[in-house]
Amino acid sequence: YRFPLFRRPPDLVSVDLGKFRNAMKGERVAGSVVDGRLVPYADRNAITQGALDRRGLELLWVDSAVDAFFLHIQGSGRVSMSGGGVVRVGYDGGNGQPYRAIGRDLVKSGAIPADRISMQTIRAWLAAHPGQAQAMMGRNRSYIFFRTLQGDGPIGAQGVALVPGRSLAVDRRFIP
Repeated sequence: YRFPLFRRPPDLVSVDLGKFRNAMKGERVAGSVVDGRLVPYADRNAITQGALDRRGLELLWVDSAVDAFFLHIQGSGRVSMSGGGVVRVGYDGGNGQPYRAIGRDLVKSGAIPADRISMQTIRAWLAAHPGQAQAMMGRNRSYIFFRTLQGDGPIGAQGVALVPGRSLAVDRRFIP
């Protein structure tokens, strides 16, 4: 278990820009305050190379960097514990860096045909190319922080549990 899932760092500041300018409704940035200024938070590569080490932010440790990466994309999930049991984790903030779909890069490079791209084919490519996997995942600079979830879930954008057949995905850029 070498790959941490981090809880939200206390120095992470999330800003809803719509509260400052109507034209920015639905836009958000995140960072940390340094010398009174908001600066970008560490990206995925910096974090995986140790930017958050020794800060006590580890929520759980997992045995697969690829599984952790897909958990970041999904935003919530379940972690099976080696001693039995399951811990549910959910989104508790992001580093504010832009999300990049690595599937597009895999298609563009010719690694996976466009008509075959899926979570499963991306996962299979990462497993088959361990020497290139970390660099490919690092192209997505976005990094997600988690919290443990209790009760029903996963939790949606309104902060309530999602219900099968009754919930919708929401992109806050279009529906604030």
